[in-house]
Amino acid sequence: MIQNTQKIALVTGAGKGIGRAIAVKLAGQGVFVYINYLSDRESAAKTLEDINACNGQGALLPFDVTSSEDSQKAVRIILEEKGKIDILVNNAGIRKDGLLAMMKEDAWQNVINTNLTGFYNVTKPVVKQMLKNRSGRIVNVTSAAGQMGNPGQVNYCAAKSGLIGAAKALAREVGNRNITVNAVSPGFIDTQMLDGMDIGRLLDSIPAKRLGKPEEIAHAVAFLCSDEAAYINGQILGVNGGLI
Repeated sequence: MIQNTQKIALVTGAGKGIGRAIAVKLAGQGVFVYINYLSDRESAAKTLEDINACNGQGALLPFDVTSSEDSQKAVRIILEEKGKIDILVNNAGIRKDGLLAMMKEDAWQNVINTNLTGFYNVTKPVVKQMLKNRSGRIVNVTSAAGQMGNPGQVNYCAAKSGLIGAAKALAREVGNRNITVNAVSPGFIDTQMLDGMDIGRLLDSIPAKRLGKPEEIAHAVAFLCSDEAAYINGQILGVNGGLI
C-alpha cells in the first residue's frame, strides 16, 4: 500500500481556460495535480509549465472522458502511482450551440457525452476509492446557463443542469464518509468557450459589467476542496458577477 500524505487531484479538461486555472491554483497549494486533456497536448503542457513555475507538482494524463474504459484506466494509473485520489474536479466540457428545432443529433449527443456522461465515467471509479478511504472532495464545474437557461444552448444547459442534480444527489449518498460533492457555477468567463458570442450583449446582462476571470473560478473550487469546507456539501456556488 502506497503511503502518501500529499493530496492528489485529478482535474478534467485542464489544458486551458478554467481547467488550467484550477489546476495551477491547486498545485500552488501543494496538491499534486493530474492534468487531463483529450488531444491538445501543447495546451496541457502549458498548464504543467505554469504549475512548475509556481513550484507545484503535476503530470499530464490524456484520456477521453466520454469513454468509460479510458476513464477507468486513467484512474487506475493514478492509484498505481499515488495510491489515492483526494480531489476530483469535473471540468471537461464543450459547446455546440444551435436552436433545438434545427439541432443535429450529434450536437446534442456530443455535448451530453462530454459534459454529463463524462462525470459518470470519471466519478464512479474515483468515488469508489474515496469511499474506501472515507475522505474526498468532488467539485463539478457547471454553468449559470444550467440554472437560468440560454437560448441556442438547450444541449449545453441540459448537461450543466444535470451536473447540478448529480452533485446534490451524490452528496447525499456519500456525505457520511467525509466526502463532499459540490458544484461551482460560473457565469460568463473570459475563455475560449465564449468564442462566437456577442460579448457586448453579454456584458449588458451582467451587473458587474465585466467578464469573469478563470482564476476567480479557481479560487472558489480550491475553497470547496479545502479542509475548511468540510461542512459544505451538496451546494451550488455561483461565481457570475450577479448574473443570477
